Amino acid sequence: MKELQFTRHRRLRHSENLRGLVRETHLQKEDLIYPIFVVEGENKRNPVASMPGVEQVSLDILIGEMQEVVNLGIKSVIVFGIPANKDELGTQAYHDNGIVQRAITKIKEHFPDLVVIADTCLCHYTSHGHCGIVEEGKILNDPTLDLLARTAVSQAKAGADVIAPSNMMDGFVAAIRLGLDEAGFDHIPIMSYGVKYGSAFYGPFRDAAHSSPQFGDRKTYQMDPANRAEALREAESDMLEGADFLIVKPALSYLDIIRDVKSNLNVPVVAYNVSGEYSMVKAAAANGWINEKEIVQEMLISMKRAGADLIITYFAKDVACWISEEK
Repeated sequence: MKELQFTRHRRLRHSENLRGLVRETHLQKEDLIYPIFVVEGENKRNPVASMPGVEQVSLDILIGEMQEVVNLGIKSVIVFGIPANKDELGTQAYHDNGIVQRAITKIKEHFPDLVVIADTCLCHYTSHGHCGIVEEGKILNDPTLDLLARTAVSQAKAGADVIAPSNMMDGFVAAIRLGLDEAGFDHIPIMSYGVKYGSAFYGPFRDAAHSSPQFGDRKTYQMDPANRAEALREAESDMLEGADFLIVKPALSYLDIIRDVKSNLNVPVVAYNVSGEYSMVKAAAANGWINEKEIVQEMLISMKRAGADLIITYFAKDVACWISEEK
């Protein structure tokens, strides 16, 4: 009788330690970037209703929050600001005494080794909620570039280690690179939101950052979720203009895009595990429908497996705790 021949893949799976020996993808604390929302005022810790566990914090308690982050072994944060006053030009975005600028300076004074990334956009600061100058209902591209460059320079002056422009105006990386270089910040890297889709997954973030557009939407400057080839065109142009990192946002529904960018462009790729992805998991976990820890770890591993080198995630503190527990 002929002996049955087949491959025994299960040989490498029969114990946890053996599975660990052949594991291809790993999630580490160094991979995590934690988003922080800073608000004007004192002794403020404002919970974001649509993002359980996420809060806006005022400057006077920011250092306590950052101490927790550092103690957990997280190496990097990205700072978003909520100003007290907004106007049509978003002047608080590029004011040297703006909320993000003060937050960056404060963090770097206490934690000089923490990598502080500045989100560079206007939508949190404009009264209309769009990422550029608006005239007769249209978002103007070229006049916006100067304001973005001014914002980046003011953030670098405050001590930002990395500038992360998220506005999706054409030419924004080139304008910011030129502005930084001319101001003597040629050593500051740019982490471009190079591939940013016009996604429905951003809703909870707009609650957190108070950045909802007051008219229309952002589809004239953010990408169509149906498009794939366009992502490479966007990413490549940003790289040629001087981007040192490329962000793909959102992450979970765009793993194919992360892989495309990683396979075709030789720069570090950052996945943004966005607010909607976070809130869906939190809501399902609160109802007892899923195991939050297992779901989150699987989600983030999928982003690493797709090619992400780094992950911006609101789960960063939880994940850092889980990694410490496993070790």
